[in-house]
Amino acid sequence: MWRTASQRVHSLMRNVQAVQGTRCPCHGSGLPATSSTEDDVDYAFEMASSTVRFGRGVTAEVGQDMESLGVQRLALFTDSNIQKLRSFEVVCDSLARAGVPFEVYDRVSVEPTDKSFMDAIEFAKSREIDSFLALGGGSVMDTAKAANLYASYPDADLLDFVNAPVGKGLPVPGPVMPLICIPTTAGTGSETTGVAIFDYEPLQAKTGIGSRWIRPMLGIIDVNNSATMPVGVATASGFDVLCHALESYTAIPYNKRSPRPKSPVLRPAYQGANPMSDIWCMKALQSLGKHFKRSVQDQDDLDAKEAMLLASTMAGVGFGNAGK
Repeated sequence: MWRTASQRVHSLMRNVQAVQGTRCPCHGSGLPATSSTEDDVDYAFEMASSTVRFGRGVTAEVGQDMESLGVQRLALFTDSNIQKLRSFEVVCDSLARAGVPFEVYDRVSVEPTDKSFMDAIEFAKSREIDSFLALGGGSVMDTAKAANLYASYPDADLLDFVNAPVGKGLPVPGPVMPLICIPTTAGTGSETTGVAIFDYEPLQAKTGIGSRWIRPMLGIIDVNNSATMPVGVATASGFDVLCHALESYTAIPYNKRSPRPKSPVLRPAYQGANPMSDIWCMKALQSLGKHFKRSVQDQDDLDAKEAMLLASTMAGVGFGNAGK
């Protein structure tokens, strides 16, 4: 065991698993929990993440990014509140300077549902979009991931790729279109993960889609986009970072999970705690301890806000690979 300090936590979590299993309709792999033998548990983990660009003012580079991709029809996903902020103006100016044509989709729901996902998907399909840019919080980024996925595979039904038991849990067949995410909150870490969460209203259940294929190609981490968060949002976002990092650090280890996937392609995005995800989670927790209070109590402490934004990204990398 690579970390003995958490053995008691692991023992507790294994006891919980024995009672209720590890399947989570939002974050689970869709693989049923079974009584396991040494030959049945997984023996490997993979570490994957979006490319991350961090720095004050890097949002202004996104037009050049899209230009280098040869984008012809970009969908800019955001919400009506973000459209009123300086961040939206910076993004639009950058795209205009680079000569990148784009259309704005701003009907993202604060808590996405199957209906709001379908509205975004139809938007992308009807306009023959070839790339995506998400400017906003987790809901905006997750909605853009879903729209990208189903516009890339237009014949798929919504539930095809949704995690079991709510959906069919089919693996995403392959690559999707380019997606760049620019977070405006410091909590979800969605700019680094291959997960899109939503409420499936017919069953009143929260579920999601999980696949490495839908992970953004680039996350642009710029404190200028999150510095104006209201105190309440900043506080809730900070606790989101705490939960992501702590849950991932105390997750069932990757080599204690079963059944072992029959193919590497079937290995879930959320694989269990592992030595590499631990690094990201612990670093996020350490930064949280130093900067969380400061970032909330002093609205002018840009250094603390920037540290929290980076902690959110680090926790997202850990959470996006380990799960909970």
